[in-house]
Amino acid sequence: MPSKGQMFAGCTVALVTPFREGEVDYPALKEAVDWQIEAGTPIISPVGTTGESPTLSHDEHERVIATVIERAAGRAKVVPGTGSNATTEAVRLTKFAAKAGADGALLVSPYYNRPSQEGLYAHYAQIAENVDLPLILYNVPGRTGRNVDPETVEKLAKLGPVVAVKEASGSLDQVSDILARTNLTVLSGDDSLTLPMMAVGAEGVISVAANLVPRDLIGLIEAFNRGDLAEARRIHLKLFPLCKDLLSIAANPIPVKTAMALLGRGNGEFRLPLCPPDASGREALRRSLVRYGLMAEAK
Repeated sequence: MPSKGQMFAGCTVALVTPFREGEVDYPALKEAVDWQIEAGTPIISPVGTTGESPTLSHDEHERVIATVIERAAGRAKVVPGTGSNATTEAVRLTKFAAKAGADGALLVSPYYNRPSQEGLYAHYAQIAENVDLPLILYNVPGRTGRNVDPETVEKLAKLGPVVAVKEASGSLDQVSDILARTNLTVLSGDDSLTLPMMAVGAEGVISVAANLVPRDLIGLIEAFNRGDLAEARRIHLKLFPLCKDLLSIAANPIPVKTAMALLGRGNGEFRLPLCPPDASGREALRRSLVRYGLMAEAK
């Protein structure tokens, strides 16, 4: 039986949040939504890690969600990040997203307080009980300090609203374990692992690199789905150095936002505690963009 989460298969962009002079730049945010839709991106996910959600106020978080939904206007699905390390806050944000017209919600597992597997289950179960919206679990232990174990995902998969999981543990074994236990749609949380994860049964990616090259991510997924593995591999190997640089030069979203600014898309402004990369990091990103063919070599 097909997964209910297949509505979220394919390429989702983890959208950056533009700032100007310390404030959210809503006109630039609308332009970013239009740019993604024109590129063919089917799903947009604002206010996640890439969207610098930890530095947004509650009002800003809600306004960004509402702005993206309004601007998308049904041209793309919108799946905002509504997770929190406080269950009551995650419920509140997810309810807001549902009321605003979101197509689903992306829920990072609670960070910093390191709950047990029982606590993780209870957290997600309470959200599922209180919100009528398709939910995507987001497992990123490198950020949260706690893995959502496959056994816990299996229990959560029995809750009706839980339809998919964004897996950013970096473990293909964990992906395989989840797929063997559940009928959830699994989405890659690491751009460089999209093709390997699809090879074992994942159905797409929630992508940082799609802020730069959405057509290539879409092309990789479409090539794999039509059985053109040589083309999927070609795109993967083209993407791999860029994706590696977007992860290794500095913490996300510093590299991707800086790369966008180098390409004339935004000003590269961050909110503390994030700050721009040093000169060597910026130069490494410039070289990466040149190698990819996104910008010309300086004369």
